[in-house]
Amino acid sequence: MGFKRSLVRIQSARPFQIACRFPLVAVELLLNPPRFTMILDATCQLDYQTAVDVPAIFMLRPRSGLAQWIIREEFHLQPQVPVLEYTDLYGNLCQRTVMPAGDFHLSVQYRVQVPCVVDSDETAPLMPVENLPTEALLYLLPSRYCQSDQLGSLAAEIIGDLPSNFQMVERIRTWILQHVSYESGFSDSSTSALETAKLRRGVCRDFAHLGIALCRAINVPARMVVGFLHQFKPMDLHAWFEAFIGGRWFTFDAAEETTRGNRIVVAYGRDAADVALATMFGSFTLQNMEVTVSEVKLGTSQGT
Repeated sequence: MGFKRSLVRIQSARPFQIACRFPLVAVELLLNPPRFTMILDATCQLDYQTAVDVPAIFMLRPRSGLAQWIIREEFHLQPQVPVLEYTDLYGNLCQRTVMPAGDFHLSVQYRVQVPCVVDSDETAPLMPVENLPTEALLYLLPSRYCQSDQLGSLAAEIIGDLPSNFQMVERIRTWILQHVSYESGFSDSSTSALETAKLRRGVCRDFAHLGIALCRAINVPARMVVGFLHQFKPMDLHAWFEAFIGGRWFTFDAAEETTRGNRIVVAYGRDAADVALATMFGSFTLQNMEVTVSEVKLGTSQGT
C-alpha cells in the first residue's frame, strides 16, 4: 500500500492557498472557479497500541478552498484526550495530542465537493527564477527525499528539446509512469528520489518524490501533496505532486495513466517529511488502518 509505511514511521498548504499569497492568481480563480461535479465521502480509521504515553501529531483535517469544499467533517478519538490544533509552515492543520498507554483509536470522516478534472494548460510557460514569487522559492531547493541537485542530467535527458512550458513537466510525469514500475515491497519510508531513479520501482510516495526532484532540477518549483483519490487501487492514502507553472500550481500524478480529478487534498509540503499524516514520538504498534473513498449520489438517502 502506497502510504502505510510513511504513516507508521516515527515521524495542500491548503488547496489553492496560493490565492491568498498571489493576488493576481486569486482574481483569476475567483472569476473562473473549478466546476464542482462530484461529492466524495472519505474515511480513515487508525488503531494503535502503546505501552506508555506517546506524544503524537496528526495531520488529518483537510481545509476548504476554491479547489475543494468541506461539506461535512468528523474527527473522533477513543479514548477522548485533549487536542491542540495549530497550522504548520505550509498551512496544514495539525492536531497535537498524547496517546495514553493501551489501545488508541482515531477515525475521520469527510464529505467533500471536488472537481472531476484537474486544470491543465500546455502553453503555460515556465517562469524564470528571478520572476518567481518569493513564496515559491522554497520549493526549488533540494530536500530530504528530493535530491534535485543530483538529478540534473536525468532531467535534461527526459525533457530533451521541448518548449519551456507545461509540456516539460508533463513529460517528466509520463516518463516516470513509463519507466518506474508501481510495486510495493521495494521501497520504504527512507527511500529517496535518487534511489527511486536507480531502482525504477516504488509506490505513489516514490513517484511523487521523483517527479518533484526532476522538476526542481530544471528550476520548476514543485511540492508534495497527500490525500484521498477516488477509485485508487489498491485503496489507500495517496501522494502526488504539484508544479508551479505560469504563475500557478498544477496537479501531476505519475502513478496514473492520466492525472484526473476526484481527489481530496489533506496536506502539502516539500516532501514526505513535511506531510506525514501521523508523527509519533515514542514506541507504538499500528494494529489496523482502513481507508475508504466513495461517490455520493445526489437524490438518494446517502446524498441527503
